[in-house]
Amino acid sequence: MSDEVHAEMPAGLPPDPHGHREFYASATGRVAARLLRNRLQRLWPSLPGRQVLGLGHAAPYLRLWRDEAARILCASLPETDPVPWPPGAPGLAARVEEGALPFPDLSFDNVLLVHGLEGSENARRMLREVWRVLKDEGRVLIVAPNRRGVWAHLDSTPFGQGRPYSPGQLTRLLERNLYTVTRRDRALFIPPFQARLLLRGARVWEGAGRALAPRFAGVVIVEARKELYGVMPKGNAAAATARLPGRRVLVPAGA
Repeated sequence: MSDEVHAEMPAGLPPDPHGHREFYASATGRVAARLLRNRLQRLWPSLPGRQVLGLGHAAPYLRLWRDEAARILCASLPETDPVPWPPGAPGLAARVEEGALPFPDLSFDNVLLVHGLEGSENARRMLREVWRVLKDEGRVLIVAPNRRGVWAHLDSTPFGQGRPYSPGQLTRLLERNLYTVTRRDRALFIPPFQARLLLRGARVWEGAGRALAPRFAGVVIVEARKELYGVMPKGNAAAATARLPGRRVLVPAGA
């Protein structure tokens, strides 16, 4: 895979209706990102020498592994805000289509999917594309809104957009698409409000929610391993190959 993705994104694109950048710039978004980074780092504490893809709106979390991974690419989807990546360095960011990722087979050791699956028009196709670009027995880590959580029922944050999942639903979806679920976690027990006192007590909320009401977390986090016991049907593989020349890659302005 080449070191850079070459393309251009027209300047002045309209802001994403879900407001990912605006959300993560807010007090609630900064707290949510901090709490989620804590859980992601517990699952993937170290990725030395790994090829990593952040898909969806993953930029707020990729800095966890920036200093040790061999390379980290950041790919936003049409439904998410494009952002420059990495900050203050040559651009390794692109805007891609969920059903035709512009990367060769077996490109990445790890894929972090945040703010992507819930807004997908075809979750099965997206997961098959992730499967294709993952190396043998590579890992995907998915963050998705929890169907039982408060965050999924308030559309004032990106976690209130699209289709939420229960841990069981997400597990079954992955298993039907050639993955084996290895670990599951939850996060964001704090309600998605702006109250300053509430945000200051975020750690208390997280600890209490994890102990007393684990089913009502705001998001579910599932890690899965790519399995090799199944293969993509020949017709799908041929169609994917035929699409390769026409895949669009848009690089955010300033990246």
